[in-house]
Amino acid sequence: MRGNDVIGILFAYVHEERVRELTQNRVMASIPYGGRYRLVDFPLSNMVNSGINKVGVITEQNYQSLMDHLGSGKFWDLSRKREGLYLLPPFGAETMRTEGKISSLASIMRFLRNSKEEYVLLSDCDTVANIDYKEVFALHTAKEADITIVYRHGVSPDTDKNVVYTVDPEGFIRDMVVKRGSDTDCNFGMGMCLIGRKRLMAMVEECMGRNLYDFDRDLLQRNLPDMRVCGYEFTGAAYSISSLGSYFKANMALMEPKVRTQLFEASRPIYTKVRDDMPARYGLGSQVTNSIIADGCLIEGEVENCVLFRGVQVHKGAKLRNCVIMQDAVIGENSRLDYVVADKDTVFDPNRTLMGYQTYPVFVAKGSKV
Repeated sequence: MRGNDVIGILFAYVHEERVRELTQNRVMASIPYGGRYRLVDFPLSNMVNSGINKVGVITEQNYQSLMDHLGSGKFWDLSRKREGLYLLPPFGAETMRTEGKISSLASIMRFLRNSKEEYVLLSDCDTVANIDYKEVFALHTAKEADITIVYRHGVSPDTDKNVVYTVDPEGFIRDMVVKRGSDTDCNFGMGMCLIGRKRLMAMVEECMGRNLYDFDRDLLQRNLPDMRVCGYEFTGAAYSISSLGSYFKANMALMEPKVRTQLFEASRPIYTKVRDDMPARYGLGSQVTNSIIADGCLIEGEVENCVLFRGVQVHKGAKLRNCVIMQDAVIGENSRLDYVVADKDTVFDPNRTLMGYQTYPVFVAKGSKV
């Protein structure tokens, strides 16, 4: 199987209700991460690095930010005369909302039908990971599988819906259960699967004809006994964004060199939209410790264990500890921030103090003035 025989489909909106603080004005896929990236950069770059040159991005509401970020796809080498990047909104839907993945796939049936590729790689955009999909393709072919599902072994995210798999010694999935997250180790899904294009279309049409809309229960679990479903275990660094706390944790994990090495491997780079800006500037007396500072920042105060996005200003006397500060935020003089997640364009007046906790960071909405 070759990468150019696979269509990539990204669900930009899936699970955005879990981080409603961050998705009020954007979809899940366009949530900022790591100083200069968006969540969509990771699955999109993974597909491009694996040879996939045709990717469709399914959206719902609030996708203006995503459109601005993706543009024509040139930063991912997807701006092409043939194939490339396709933005796929729910055409004709009055409320711009779908019932779930199945109805989203039904709404792009013409796109799938007109495609010539044999396989479809489906992926959510709520997981930060650097995955070599070529290994998934190879396993799918070697096992002669009908469906190959990517999963991890460990503690599943604490959400109301996780898919847990029972995998036999040969690597085939024999059972799957949809349940809440738990503290025990298990094989839980990462929202990624590889399936034949014609098979997917037939399964979607059958589900729509029966008014079945749950992708995991109705499309996968119901057909599990009749198909060869293979599991691919991913063992690298991966972070699922399932809450504001997990988003904060995923950013703080970048302080560890091992995590950065696995997420930003040189042979499989993560691409993103380039914003030309001056380098970060550091004033006299400024102190920066164990932090990620993006270009365009102005640092005149103290910063420790923080992720600062492009254009952030930290004025004299300000002290930041354990914070995630997004693009173009301004921290006034002598302010104190600890365990704070601040969205874009926020302004903190001088002498302000905000303190959260590691498991419950304080969130400041986009464009707010404190």
